[in-house]
Amino acid sequence: MRQRVLANTVGFDDAPFARGHRGAVAVVGAVFAAKRLDGVLIASVEKDGDDATRVLAATIAGSRFHEHVNLVLLQGVALAGFNVVDAAALHAALRRPVLVVARKPPDLPAVRRALERVPGGREKWRLIEQLGAMEPCAGTYVQRVGLDAGEARRVVERLAIHGRIPEPLRVAHLIAGAVARGVSRGRV
Repeated sequence: MRQRVLANTVGFDDAPFARGHRGAVAVVGAVFAAKRLDGVLIASVEKDGDDATRVLAATIAGSRFHEHVNLVLLQGVALAGFNVVDAAALHAALRRPVLVVARKPPDLPAVRRALERVPGGREKWRLIEQLGAMEPCAGTYVQRVGLDAGEARRVVERLAIHGRIPEPLRVAHLIAGAVARGVSRGRV
């Protein structure tokens, strides 16, 4: 049986925002063909809102990259604070695998406590629980929908060019920082 190659990817990260910020937060998608940056997508989601899944699906589906992309990468499962992505619903809407990547697993008890203070926190916690625990994968931690552990490992190993984080996520992080601050900085 032939191994599926998930070479055309889009990695999303949110732009930094001030602690007291209310309203929209920019989200950047870096579209890659193998290891080459092929394009950039920019959208926005509400801080601590519930529109991340819908916005990401619409952003990809409405772009010229829709047929090109065969894997969605997320830098964590939440954007713009606690706007939690329903990875299973995103996978179903796009019919593409979704891979959530992080340097280290989140402190789930702290996340749950924080969600108690956010509108819709109970539903957001359910989405996080439904996704399951993060698994170690090629020096990172992942959650996956629509791909197996071997595929996830191969993707991370192939795309982690400058460190442990896959290049589409690293580039999305840099662009998102520049969009918000005028200059990119910091570690993914």
